[in-house]
Amino acid sequence: MELRDYLRGLRRHWVAIVLMVALGVGVGYGWTLLQAPVYEASASGFVASRQTQDVGTSIAGDSLARSKVASYLDIAGWRVVAQQTIDELGLDTTPEALVTRVAVTNTPDTVILRVTATGPSPMEARDLAETWIRSMASAIDDLEGDGTPDSSAVTIVPGDSAALPSEPIFPDVRTSLIVAGLLGLGFGVAFALVRTVSDRRVRAGDDVESKTGVAVVGSIPITEGLDGDNRIFGSGKGKQKGNGFAVSEALRALRTNLQFMDVDHPPRTIVVTSPLPGDGKSTIACNLALTLAASGRTVVLVDGDLRRSMVAKTMGLPGGAGLTDVLSGRAALSEMLQRTPRSQNLFVLAAGSIPPNPSEVLGSERMKALLADLASHATVIIDAPPLLPVTDGAVLTHQADGALLVLSLGKTTYDLVDKALDTLEKARGRALGIVLNKVPLRGVDSSPYSYEYRREYGSAAKLESADAVSSEAMSFDLDGVFGAPPDDAAAEARRPRARRP
Repeated sequence: MELRDYLRGLRRHWVAIVLMVALGVGVGYGWTLLQAPVYEASASGFVASRQTQDVGTSIAGDSLARSKVASYLDIAGWRVVAQQTIDELGLDTTPEALVTRVAVTNTPDTVILRVTATGPSPMEARDLAETWIRSMASAIDDLEGDGTPDSSAVTIVPGDSAALPSEPIFPDVRTSLIVAGLLGLGFGVAFALVRTVSDRRVRAGDDVESKTGVAVVGSIPITEGLDGDNRIFGSGKGKQKGNGFAVSEALRALRTNLQFMDVDHPPRTIVVTSPLPGDGKSTIACNLALTLAASGRTVVLVDGDLRRSMVAKTMGLPGGAGLTDVLSGRAALSEMLQRTPRSQNLFVLAAGSIPPNPSEVLGSERMKALLADLASHATVIIDAPPLLPVTDGAVLTHQADGALLVLSLGKTTYDLVDKALDTLEKARGRALGIVLNKVPLRGVDSSPYSYEYRREYGSAAKLESADAVSSEAMSFDLDGVFGAPPDDAAAEARRPRARRP
């Protein structure tokens, strides 16, 4: 994987990353609510000697006081000081535990002692700091004096009193939220990268080409509003807007790629299939046939899916009789070919009645001869069953010039693609290319070729008009093979009727 693949994975899973960051912040904030608050207060005192009128004695006393500072710092941590503080404040704790809540420091080159105390409430922290100074002075009087107050030559005099703290020093809500958010971000990024590395679904056309060696000849965008009764993106007439315009342009690009795939021997019989059902192969086959017909070509759309036929329903035509009736000899080909009102250059051959042995029917010599006859006069598009559930698609591909493999972006996995291509290879079929279906126009999985730029070169109406002109210039008479376009009354009389098998 390259750096851009990892970046694409981060963009694809950005929602999960944001959710994990939010979860981390929420957990961090909840943790702060569960913690007991700790307040901190500081009080100061200074080491002083008894003052006299004698200047020399005062100077000596100051030197003595400075020499006592280091010793008093050590005395500040004695158990006797803690016990006196406990007795004075009436605390329910031990001297060992109380000593850990007090820190005594000395400002360099001074006789100032600073006592910093912590407590579960602002008042307790303040009282502890001030009482600790008095307890130190009492302990010094016991050691250096006779035990009475101010009996020692040097003592600690309370100085600045402790201020009542307004906010706790623990827990630090801001720091906790930042740390929790960073942890959530780390977990989110790790989750996104793991999902990206382990993701086997088709995501980009260049990745498909590099992993399979088969060219991507089309990328069909997602179109809203498609259902079982409406699967046609556009008939090549009228004005397209929004996604419909983008899909029409994508189909034209697919048509162009097929035309220039092999200039000397362009494919005339094309199978449209997919690895599994639900990838949109029937929809792509019908719309590709309409797009080819819009360029002036004569196109025959054959429903080769004898297990789950969809062509007749998609094109709005009766499907009671068709391919199987022609192969069995119950009807002539000219009787089963139906013109669709969407294009006079498109003929549809429905599936007909469902046989008990579809694979044998599709692999028969009659089927091969039928396809050869149709291909000599028109471009044949065959909607074939999926490759993996049944062998029908591989059998049809063997008799055709090749197959277009339709994949659902973000759904089809590379394992399925490899199995489908292997099935075609074993059947001695040719993969003409891969068509990516349901490609988003925007987002991380969108096609690198945006459809927005087309608006700078002309409206959809102008492009559709170009198709109409091309159709009129390139159409030719095939009355001898397929018959002239019938009028309304004749069309009704020529519609195929369902036949009993």
